[in-house]
Amino acid sequence: MSTSKPSHSGMRVTEVEEFLRNPPDGFSVEVLCSGCRVHSDPENSLVLIDDFDSCIGKTVFPKSLGRKVKMQNLWEYTSMRKSLLSKRIHLLMSACEGTNEARVLKQFVVSIDGNDPIIKWQMERGLDWTISSVWGESYRVDIDLTEPLERWAAKNNHIITDKLIKVQPVWRDASFTLKYYSDALFDFPHWFGFSKRKFNIVCNLVKDRPTSWDCSNYNRCRVQILLLFSGWTRLRRTDKDILYAMQIIYATFVS
Repeated sequence: MSTSKPSHSGMRVTEVEEFLRNPPDGFSVEVLCSGCRVHSDPENSLVLIDDFDSCIGKTVFPKSLGRKVKMQNLWEYTSMRKSLLSKRIHLLMSACEGTNEARVLKQFVVSIDGNDPIIKWQMERGLDWTISSVWGESYRVDIDLTEPLERWAAKNNHIITDKLIKVQPVWRDASFTLKYYSDALFDFPHWFGFSKRKFNIVCNLVKDRPTSWDCSNYNRCRVQILLLFSGWTRLRRTDKDILYAMQIIYATFVS
């Protein structure tokens, strides 16, 4: 099985070969003499993939903005921010063997749903923190997905390598970059590298909720959450529980 099951966190991991052979909704593959051209729907998908060589040759995404996106003014930033918070974001990432990323084991197309309430909240918070910390000058921010990829790899090691001995992969290109260039005359912090920022996106890839919810468990969890926020009881919860609780709140009161 080359594709991870879509999780309620809105993240999918698909082998490149499978992606090209059976493109998801909104994508189509045009086979060329030298490789292929992958067309996407810019209304629903934000593709941040540079051209690369695959099993069928050079693979090009004409609508892709590339892994490093440059923004020159407020309008471009606002447009990019809107896309990040409303579209499914597609990236190319490589699972490598060795600390120096010496050998690529497999390449994957990783996508996250920017409109997912948990991912959207993290993205908004990270972008707002970046802007507030650079005081209007040019900046670069890396948005990193290493943590959820490592957890996914731990559960899908058989997909990454066929070896009997487990290999813990090192992820290459597990982030994408936004670069904003202001019109400041003397942009010293940017020139000296002081305006680089980074934040992580954490996705819960464990399918801990059945497709068809169990009503008794759902209602019990609703009661616990209401008690928690009412101050009637104190419940110890892990990060995973908190993410789950936030999703239930969203599904209950927003959806």
